[in-house]
Amino acid sequence: MATEIERKFLLSNDDWRKEVQQSSRIAQGYLSSDPERVVRVRLRGTQGFITIKGKTAGIERLEFEYEIPLTDAEALLKLCPNILDKTRYLIDFAGYTWEIDEFHGNNSPLIIAELELSSSDAPYTKPAWLGAEVSNDPRYFNSYLSEHSYSTW
Repeated sequence: MATEIERKFLLSNDDWRKEVQQSSRIAQGYLSSDPERVVRVRLRGTQGFITIKGKTAGIERLEFEYEIPLTDAEALLKLCPNILDKTRYLIDFAGYTWEIDEFHGNNSPLIIAELELSSSDAPYTKPAWLGAEVSNDPRYFNSYLSEHSYSTW
C-alpha cells in the first residue's frame, strides 16, 4: 500500500516564480469523486496516469498511481464531466520538492503549493512565499475544484 501524506498551502506572493526549476501543463478529470474513493485520470505532456485515492484522514490517505497508455488516458478523460487545467511548477527547497499548481479557466487565479512528506509529523522549512495552510479544507482538493469552480466561491 502507498500512503500519500500531503500538506497544501496558499501563497503569500509571487516570489516562488523565481525559484521554478521545471513546469508542465496538466489536464485531469475524475471518474469518481466520492470522498471514500477518488479515481483520477491525468494527462501530463505525452504521459497518461490513473490514480485511485482513499478517504482522507488528516493529511494522509491511500494513493495508487499507474502510468497508462496515452490513448487510454485521452479516452478516459472524455468520460469525466469536468476537466481541470493547471500548470504544475516544481521547486526544490530545503531538501523537499514543492509542487505549485496554478489553475486556469474557472479555477483561476487559484494557486496552491503542495508538499509530500514521509510522515505527518516530518519537519520541513517553510519558504518565505508560503501563505496559509489549507490541508484540512476539502474545498482545495482537486476533486472538489473539478465540481465547484474557484470562481464561484
